[in-house]
Amino acid sequence: MKKHPTPGYLIWRLATKWGALLDRVLAPFGLTQAQFSVLGTLYGISKGGGQPSQRELSDHTGLDPVFVSKLVRTLEGNGLVRRSTDPADSRAVRLALTDNGTEVVQAAGERVMALQEQLAAPLGGPESEQTRAFVATLTTLLEAPPPQDPGRSA
Repeated sequence: MKKHPTPGYLIWRLATKWGALLDRVLAPFGLTQAQFSVLGTLYGISKGGGQPSQRELSDHTGLDPVFVSKLVRTLEGNGLVRRSTDPADSRAVRLALTDNGTEVVQAAGERVMALQEQLAAPLGGPESEQTRAFVATLTTLLEAPPPQDPGRSA
């Protein structure tokens, strides 16, 4: 009797496949997935005129604040991000892309978007009803509260 794969297994396989493909797309830019996430988020926020704090960036990306701080330090050292003290709160740091950071994230973003289009092709493309339903399902799973005790069996 053939067993059907579980949702957890399929999510893990999809995340692994996406991660490996994303690593290949980002490698020519010298970026990791987490660095691209930070740059992409900064790019999106800056298009609206914002300069987020590291905490806001952490909240938006879902990455640990300490990890975001390390990522920002590396990106700053690579000339992609600029940190400045928040005039309203000297303890807070505001972040912005440098001109080079904007160029890199735009170029990398084009490659990532092309990859997403290829991955959505079996569902009818990125704008198809099937893709929209898939995105809605993933969003529901991501927004669900975590299990109370994930290590305990029912």
